[in-house]
Amino acid sequence: MKATTKLVALLFAFALVVAACGDDDSADTTTAATTADTTADTTADTTADTTADTTADTMAPFEGTNVTAPNCDYGGVIESITATDVYEVVFSLCKPQPAFPQIAAFTPFGIQPSEHLENTLGSPLDNPIGTGPWVLEQWSRGDSIIFSAFDDYWGDQPAYETLVFRWATEGATRLLELQAGTVDQITNLSPDDFSTVQDDASLQFIPSANPNTLYLAMTNTFAPFDNVDVRRAIAMGIDRQRVVDNFFPEGSEVASHFTPCSIPNGCTGDEWYGFDAVAARAALADAGFPDGFETTIYYRDVFRGYLPEPSVVAVEFQTQLADNLGITVNIVVMESGEFIDESTNGRLDGFYLLGWGADYPHVTNFLDFHFGVSNPQFGTPHPEIYEVLSDAAVIGDVASAAPLYTQANNAIRDLVPMVPIAHGASASAALGTVENAHFRPFGAPLLHRVDPGKDTFVWMQNAEPISLYCADETDGESLAACQQVVEPLLGYAIDSGNVEPRLATACTSNDDATVWTCTLREGVTFHDGSSFDSNDVVASWAAGIDGRNPLHVGNTGAFEYFSYLWEAVIPAE
Repeated sequence: MKATTKLVALLFAFALVVAACGDDDSADTTTAATTADTTADTTADTTADTTADTTADTMAPFEGTNVTAPNCDYGGVIESITATDVYEVVFSLCKPQPAFPQIAAFTPFGIQPSEHLENTLGSPLDNPIGTGPWVLEQWSRGDSIIFSAFDDYWGDQPAYETLVFRWATEGATRLLELQAGTVDQITNLSPDDFSTVQDDASLQFIPSANPNTLYLAMTNTFAPFDNVDVRRAIAMGIDRQRVVDNFFPEGSEVASHFTPCSIPNGCTGDEWYGFDAVAARAALADAGFPDGFETTIYYRDVFRGYLPEPSVVAVEFQTQLADNLGITVNIVVMESGEFIDESTNGRLDGFYLLGWGADYPHVTNFLDFHFGVSNPQFGTPHPEIYEVLSDAAVIGDVASAAPLYTQANNAIRDLVPMVPIAHGASASAALGTVENAHFRPFGAPLLHRVDPGKDTFVWMQNAEPISLYCADETDGESLAACQQVVEPLLGYAIDSGNVEPRLATACTSNDDATVWTCTLREGVTFHDGSSFDSNDVVASWAAGIDGRNPLHVGNTGAFEYFSYLWEAVIPAE
């Protein structure tokens, strides 16, 4: 811990101790004043003077911390974050952000103790400390994660003592474990197993309303994907309806736009290209590739709602690209963490299969994240897209923003940074004995709200978390585990995208949404016994948003959600 940070922590601790003593001093003063009525005036004066001097000498003001950008020229949204009082934090923004509550409710913006971030040198990858209903007990890599109920949780206590996370990549394996009763709830049923669960009276079928998109991606810094005519030919040469019909469950749909239509302004503008193999082959020839070309398609073997059974879907794309466009594709399976790192940083030289499940209920979650100026995923970002999105993001009224989102969606269609394939229907399942089993539209289930009717609840998901420091992770498996331990200022309701209080009782803005003031919940305790306050909020956000901060370390160091959702991280220099 640096000397200056130690000093701030000591002063703050000292202030809390003295504040408590101040209450005692007030009681003593009242007693002295009452006693003074029956004693000499000189005694009363002496007592009053002594009390006043002691109070003046011992009371210390709150020492609030802050993070401040040198100016707004760095391109990001955050200008400053300041702890203005023990239970108040003010976010000053470089431009309006009406969606601040929806973004701030997202798991990567969870709060950990400032001291813990310092002690772990900004990298608490496998030992998070939060305020949530569950305390991490043990992570046995490759096997399971065990959590115990937090007795001092500020909210509703779990109905059971132990939560266990397990994982299996195959949908059939997860279902067999559920049928055997060795797990209590599973994620992402295979499409072929929907009817099996629905027909089994001992199980619960739980549809997921989470909006999602599967897309076939390309990176424009690698040839031949640097040629927009090649990308347009590919867009026409994929039979997306065939993919949905053969590999997705009932209720799925071909993507007319990148963003699902359930998100306001997601589907403004022209629909995506229709399938036309003859026109696609001719367009590819006109672009200089009459005989196609050879490349690779990458994927990770992780079952997701937007990509059921990824291995067979990858083969389908391999077949279609060869048959419809003459493109020879080699298939490469990558480890999940490596795949996310390489793909989202624009380092894969071929096609790759990836998708997106909504984190919060706003079109910026789909468009700004993927096509913003800071995202290198598809190669060099397009100003025709990101400049329009930047203008649209500051407009709070859906109707007023619609013309700009129409322009942005049409630019995405014209420039083809990727090909949107499908919006997948998905479902999870649970034992029939589990009460309040659910799957939220936004975020993983609130597992302290379920009741398995026994002391232990076992949750089985698609893959092992990459780490448990979700300020610097993007995969859903990591976020689901982090969510049990670490809480943001706000959160999403169990049955909708509505924002609810969590560690903040409220976050309110000025008239133009450039200043957001969050009032914090009092009396909240971290898992290590320390008290939650505004300095912890500043420290947690600063570790992600401030590249100058020595705690800006994380796992990969990308802090992608901080970078994309707030448009840029404050640069180190």
